[in-house]
Amino acid sequence: MKKSSEVDLGAGPLALLSQNAAISAQTASLVTLTPLSSATRIWTSLVAGATAGALAKTSIAPLDRTKINFQTSHDKFTLRDGARYLTERYRHEGFLSLWRGNSATMVRVIPYAAIQFASHEQWKHVLMVEDIRTVSPGRRFLAGSLAGVTASTLTYPLDLARARMAVTEKSRYSSLRDVFRHLLKEEGWLALYRGFSPTILGVIPYAGASFFTFETLKRRHLEYCKRPARAYEKMFFGACAGAVGQTSSYPFDIVRRRMQTAADLNFPRLGVWAALKKIALEEGIRGGLFKGLTLNWVKGPIAVGVSFTTFDLVQTLLRRLHRESKTVPK
Repeated sequence: MKKSSEVDLGAGPLALLSQNAAISAQTASLVTLTPLSSATRIWTSLVAGATAGALAKTSIAPLDRTKINFQTSHDKFTLRDGARYLTERYRHEGFLSLWRGNSATMVRVIPYAAIQFASHEQWKHVLMVEDIRTVSPGRRFLAGSLAGVTASTLTYPLDLARARMAVTEKSRYSSLRDVFRHLLKEEGWLALYRGFSPTILGVIPYAGASFFTFETLKRRHLEYCKRPARAYEKMFFGACAGAVGQTSSYPFDIVRRRMQTAADLNFPRLGVWAALKKIALEEGIRGGLFKGLTLNWVKGPIAVGVSFTTFDLVQTLLRRLHRESKTVPK
């Protein structure tokens, strides 16, 4: 008597096709049921997160540089002013100058995104919200916030270096290493975490709201459509998550940039709340604390949409390939 996975070589073409289909179905079933080890879950999340972060940030690097320039100056911001800034940089420094500081961004973003997405998976496990169908808004928000805090704490000096490079001429800092050399020599070790307080105060609502919004939209879609979201739908969900997250934390992002670049742009060194008050009084709420937000509504949804969608697709692909490599039909 033949096993279900054996092929009868003497059978006709249609029978062979039928047998192969049965084997494929059996294999797919095994693949679906094969559990993943903790190590596999972590490395697939790390690789997928790193890929997502690099792709997302590179796609909006010129807009990011424009945003940082206006955040750290007293100039008024409009989308027209932003376009004019990009045009001037292109004319005076060349096309690639629009990506100036992107190498520093990649050095920061790749580990940041890898840690953030991987830790988010781990925090979801700890808080028992791994299943997309689980309804627990508070724990989902907390998982996102803790992921952001974890990643920010571990990679903050790289973010500070990236901000310094973005707002200065090439003659000031020639490389990422040059930023750290000047920083440690002129300002000391504590300068590596200057602006960390507003970063954490901002990342809690930003990461929490972003992950919560994305996961919630995917769950709602599954409930109503009875199928997982497609790539373009995830892109839209990510864009919504980005808009919500950016808006909820933007004033802290302004303060963070001012504190990070204070030494290079002669800003007074103030605490978080004193800086918020000073900016609000001198530049206004809309023109100060939310300056550049309209640009963030353009780049933020793009970046978060690309990031979340890429992470989901790459993680799913890596885990499927891993399961298939471990599954050998008998």
